[in-house]
Amino acid sequence: MDATDTQPSAADESAAPASAGDTPGVDLVLRLTDAAMATVTDLRDVEDDADALALKVEVTGVRGTDFAYDLGFEPAADAQPDDAVTVQEGLTVWVPAASISKLKGATLDVPSREGQGGLVLRNPNRPDPLGMDGDIVLTGTVEEQVTQLLDQHINPALASHGGFATLVKVEGSKAHITMGGGCQGCAVSAMTLRDGIQAAVLERVPAITEVVDTTDHDAGENPFFTDNPYE
Repeated sequence: MDATDTQPSAADESAAPASAGDTPGVDLVLRLTDAAMATVTDLRDVEDDADALALKVEVTGVRGTDFAYDLGFEPAADAQPDDAVTVQEGLTVWVPAASISKLKGATLDVPSREGQGGLVLRNPNRPDPLGMDGDIVLTGTVEEQVTQLLDQHINPALASHGGFATLVKVEGSKAHITMGGGCQGCAVSAMTLRDGIQAAVLERVPAITEVVDTTDHDAGENPFFTDNPYE
């Protein structure tokens, strides 16, 4: 079962309210709109042992800047204790434990374009472009913590794309960071800073509330080949 991935908007949410009849007292990971519910239920009902099946939705990897998904019907009895299993309008929805945080707040809907088939998964979550998972221990002053995070965790990830980031200064609760190598002048560097570096710094250095990009992205004719000290 295929589902495309789109970023939700206010119009999407108002036009596609989540279906009623959710499992009482449970904070749903993934909601189905009424239209998606009807589509999925019709597909399930033609399967053998339909009542024993759950719609299993999981994140299987990363495709570009989005997650890749797999949707299918599986026996609900196969779900593990840590998985999220809820019943919505008589349909059992199963999200494996490893996908819960990646699908939290997502909505399964049908395409808004008339005549277009399939399903659309509107997910507010995006993969970490730096691939930083697990606990990270930082010590010292705020400046030292930011520098450790950049040198030990962020720059090794940026180095695979020919880039690096350096702390210029900490001013109040703002960390001023400059990007070089493949990140300087790169069309996606703003996204990398916002979704990767900034998210990592704000999460792991609580004293910092804002990351300021001080990079001169117009410098040089071919900034990709700027010397990278982290290679």
